[in-house]
Amino acid sequence: MALAKITSVTGRAVNVPGNDIDTDRIIPARFMKCVTFDGLGEFLFFDVRKDTTTGENTNHPLNDPRFKGATILLSGANFGCGSSREHAPQAIAKYGFKAIIAENFAEIFFGNSTTLGMPCVTAAREDIAKIAAAIEANPQTEVTIDLEKLEVRFAGQSVKIAQRESARDALVNGRWDAIGELIDGLPDVKQTAAKLPYMAA
Repeated sequence: MALAKITSVTGRAVNVPGNDIDTDRIIPARFMKCVTFDGLGEFLFFDVRKDTTTGENTNHPLNDPRFKGATILLSGANFGCGSSREHAPQAIAKYGFKAIIAENFAEIFFGNSTTLGMPCVTAAREDIAKIAAAIEANPQTEVTIDLEKLEVRFAGQSVKIAQRESARDALVNGRWDAIGELIDGLPDVKQTAAKLPYMAA
């Protein structure tokens, strides 16, 4: 199974502002009682999207109909901090997001996102504010994250982004899923094993 080469991501965006947005806020622990990750997207940011007393929607950006269908998430510093739960990036991906732009990311969250083929790129605070202002002015604004040129283009503007080179290389060359790579290499493993005398029993 050849992995897709992810050189860019284009779509509409939504800004979920704030620093230190942790994995428990992204996907509360009580929703992690699942056999598969399917369905997790429904509970993304659940405790801040719902009023705990009435159960009604809050004014959270993901509840704003203007941003329905957005596939790029904007946020602040230290996104994905807290516990190492892989359910957090899974919930974001299952909701429909394809990429995240933030000031920086928690280490484990970044790695788990990369293995899903969901690029996490960093940008300066003021540049994220520019993107946020553009999509607030026009929620239909198309945003392109270019991993080859390391820039984001939107509304006739562009800003520089950064990404750890090992992750960027894995994404643009279709090597972002280690398990997928192992499966692709299975014929070579079998061929090598057949040549080993102690495997011929």
